[in-house]
Amino acid sequence: MRHRKDGFKLGRLTQHRWALFRNLLVALFRHERITTTEAKAKAVRGLAEHMVTLAKRENLHARRQVLSMVPDAEVVGTLFDTIAARFSDRNGGYTRIIKLGPRPGDNAPMVLLELVDRVEDGKDRKASDAKKEKAPKGEAGSARGKKKKEKVAAASA
Repeated sequence: MRHRKDGFKLGRLTQHRWALFRNLLVALFRHERITTTEAKAKAVRGLAEHMVTLAKRENLHARRQVLSMVPDAEVVGTLFDTIAARFSDRNGGYTRIIKLGPRPGDNAPMVLLELVDRVEDGKDRKASDAKKEKAPKGEAGSARGKKKKEKVAAASA
């Protein structure tokens, strides 16, 4: 039985584990989306949610608490200014984990850890627009058929 054995150790010493969590938090709040292993994502998800909750308070004590866990002042500024404002009406559930499949080298399960209301950048927006603009199969096939018929009519004339 695993009674009173909560938390994720990740096979690391305590200092190394907390350094890993800090680095993952900085990367998550800087890029709003990171690719990592499933165990690391599940371990850092609760900390990320707690940092957003602290940022929603918008006072000096909360800022100092976040700075103790996220050691980058620029990232903390964006967390308090933009990310906390985006989640002002949401009561938790700020992150999402999307499974990507195994890593080629060691078959570790990889996931995408991202903020839920993430603003799409240019690359993501172009990919989603291309999917939306694609014509349905029935319409695309009929357009090809018309072009073939026009070419045959022009060749015979």
